[in-house]
Amino acid sequence: MENTEVEIVLVEDNPHDAEMTIRALKKNNLVNKIVHLKDGAEALDFLFGTGPYEGRNTGIKPKVILLDLKMPKVDGIDVLRKLKSEASTKTIPVVVLTSSSESPDVSLCYELGANSYIVKPVGFENFSKSITDLGLYWLVLNQPLR
Repeated sequence: MENTEVEIVLVEDNPHDAEMTIRALKKNNLVNKIVHLKDGAEALDFLFGTGPYEGRNTGIKPKVILLDLKMPKVDGIDVLRKLKSEASTKTIPVVVLTSSSESPDVSLCYELGANSYIVKPVGFENFSKSITDLGLYWLVLNQPLR
């Protein structure tokens, strides 16, 4: 992977959800540079420049991380915990985008430093609109820490 700006890191193990998310963002011209990582272990390697991503310029931070919770290898809660406990990554906005609306998950994610918690809507149209709105907010309206 080249060392250029990354706008969104999508951490999603469900290929269908990942494809719908990427399609909605690109269809509305909200993102050009998106990195799709398929599990929490791959996400940590990418964000910290380890494993297969060793040598990646970790000074290039995404504008936002869209993080699923229920994933193989390392789940989203552990990824969030690690990201928010490290000085180099704690200011990157993390939006939990998951199918879980369980109260303990919501509470724990906010306690760990999630910037937003969104339950994936059912149905393509609702899902697509939610992703478009999410992209507009985090990529256009939100003022990132510089």
